[in-house]
Amino acid sequence: MKSFIAISVICLVALVIIPQIHFANAALGGQVSEKQYVNIRAEVWNLFFRMTTAAFVVGAVVSGTMIWLCWRFRESNPKNKNYKTKWEHLDDPTSGNPAEGH
Repeated sequence: MKSFIAISVICLVALVIIPQIHFANAALGGQVSEKQYVNIRAEVWNLFFRMTTAAFVVGAVVSGTMIWLCWRFRESNPKNKNYKTKWEHLDDPTSGNPAEGH
């Protein structure tokens, strides 16, 4: 898990720093014509709006999945009325049955 977090942080840092280095080199080089000039503020806002859109999409998918799970597995759902787990027919669910395992 720690390696996954580390790789994620490295990727996010790379996604932010590499374009900034590119823009800084282009600005310091002086070889950029007016047609090729990149407005860094516009690029930053563009990146912000892209990430905001991605965050809203991910949030919508997660919340939609949670709503579907709650709606599908609610107690009043007709599909769940007659369904019993292997433990619900026992008098004491903690005792179990050696034939069924534990």
